Amino acid sequence: MPGTFEPLPGGGAAVALDDVEISIIRSLAVQLLELIGPGPAEDAPDDPLAELFADGPSEPPADPVLKRLFPDAYSDPEQPASPRDAEEQRAYSAEFRRYTENDLRAGKRDNALAVIRSLDALSSASAGEGGAVLKLSAEESQRWLSALNDLRLAIGSRLEITDEEDTDLLYRLPDEDPRKPMVMAYLWLGGLQETLVGTLMP
Repeated sequence: MPGTFEPLPGGGAAVALDDVEISIIRSLAVQLLELIGPGPAEDAPDDPLAELFADGPSEPPADPVLKRLFPDAYSDPEQPASPRDAEEQRAYSAEFRRYTENDLRAGKRDNALAVIRSLDALSSASAGEGGAVLKLSAEESQRWLSALNDLRLAIGSRLEITDEEDTDLLYRLPDEDPRKPMVMAYLWLGGLQETLVGTLMP
């Protein structure tokens, strides 16, 4: 089971992680949280209804990672639109973003926090043992799956991966390439994600 998720009887999944792996995943999840940023309610803690009624942004994020995590809903780079259609797509995307991005960000924050909390609980329970077996319920597995996907999208964006050909090139990077640690994390998280998906299939 080391490095791969396996199904648990009755639902859920388990994976053996050593201390280094726990630290890497936790660090990446914390960085993702910082990138996504606080919600409106955290900006205005005295108003409990602030997040409920707050409009989201209407423009796509400037950061390429956030743009990958929160893409436009009505644009397709594979099918260039006419100027008129492109303008319509921008308008629809802006409206859709206004009403959905805050919720999407909250969901991604919740998933990243779920990963951090489960790893913290695992570290506390296994202090001094050099690693432990992480056991997730079916609901926790879904949260982990979403968070792993977001982490891979974020790293893939930093590595400028846009298709399968780009991924193939990563395997041939020399060890001295400064991107190598990020590539290794990207590929490792992909393996975790793939095996976790396998545990959720009927």
